[in-house]
Amino acid sequence: MIDLLKKLTALNGPCGYEHHVTYFIRDYVKHRADEVTVDGLGSVLARKKGNRPGPVLLFTAHMDEVGFIVKKIEDNGLLRFEKLGGNDDRTLLAQPVKVLAENNEIDGVIGTMSAHYVKFDDPAKVRKHSQLYIDIGVTSKEEAKALGVEVGTPITWATQLKVVGPEQNRMVISKALDDRAGCTVLLQVLNELQGKDFAGEIVFLFTVQEEVGLRGAKAATNLLKVDAAVAVDTTAVSDTLEETMDQSLALGKGAGIKVMDFSLIVHKTMKKMLVETAKKHHIPYQLEVFTGIGTDGGAASLAGKGVPTGVLSVPSRYAHSPVEMANVADLEATKELLKQFALSVDEHTSFAF
Repeated sequence: MIDLLKKLTALNGPCGYEHHVTYFIRDYVKHRADEVTVDGLGSVLARKKGNRPGPVLLFTAHMDEVGFIVKKIEDNGLLRFEKLGGNDDRTLLAQPVKVLAENNEIDGVIGTMSAHYVKFDDPAKVRKHSQLYIDIGVTSKEEAKALGVEVGTPITWATQLKVVGPEQNRMVISKALDDRAGCTVLLQVLNELQGKDFAGEIVFLFTVQEEVGLRGAKAATNLLKVDAAVAVDTTAVSDTLEETMDQSLALGKGAGIKVMDFSLIVHKTMKKMLVETAKKHHIPYQLEVFTGIGTDGGAASLAGKGVPTGVLSVPSRYAHSPVEMANVADLEATKELLKQFALSVDEHTSFAF
């Protein structure tokens, strides 16, 4: 799974500009699914049919990553920018970025004052993103434009995936784990269902623009008719040393089974089924109540006349930064739980409230 995750996180796909991720996933699932389509917004939908009657399940994860977009090019070539998704101003200074021009990717850095100026400044001040700029090494507006930069050019973090930690407890650090980790889980489940005996049909949905309001999921699920849904996303753990952390979610403790977030109170039947599946197959899990997050599960649950929806979470640290961290064992646990859930249903399974 790490190799697949590395390929996915290396792709640049900030909100609204997920094209490279869309094309990769479309081509990846083409020979593994029975039907593949890309909708008008860019979300990828792949259907995999079982070999006996059963329910239609929706498994969904989002392809977009938080990023930025060029708002203005200053006369000296420095780029003013706006956010695409929820970035914390405290994490921006001196970070490498990729400016995604039409025909090339340009390396740059979010500028900051040299440390020598701190004595003349307020060292406790956090400047808003609107006061910051990106330096791509040019000296004029004309040079920036000659490289293909214009107002509306998207930007993303420039970090690449690294594997860290001891052999028995591997961690990954990368941009875009939110939610290429979820996409990896879905793709690996699709891989492992090849040639397997399972009931019904599974709709694998990879959505765009989740980070700006679940937009891709709202559009895609509006036309789907499914019996139940499971969204897979990352979630922010609370196992570090800041005073606001409550130690309720941790890396290495297993897949998160959502109970509630701000977008969804999880359907009781779905939560129970996921917990029972985890227990039956000895898959480590932790229950999640966290109102600081939302997922495509919120959109899926509101489709049609209402869809019983659960959410599986890959625990992560440093979310929406260039150095998100996750535990490989948690990623594997999430994949295994989703796969076993898919294999557990049959034509008699009820998702009734």
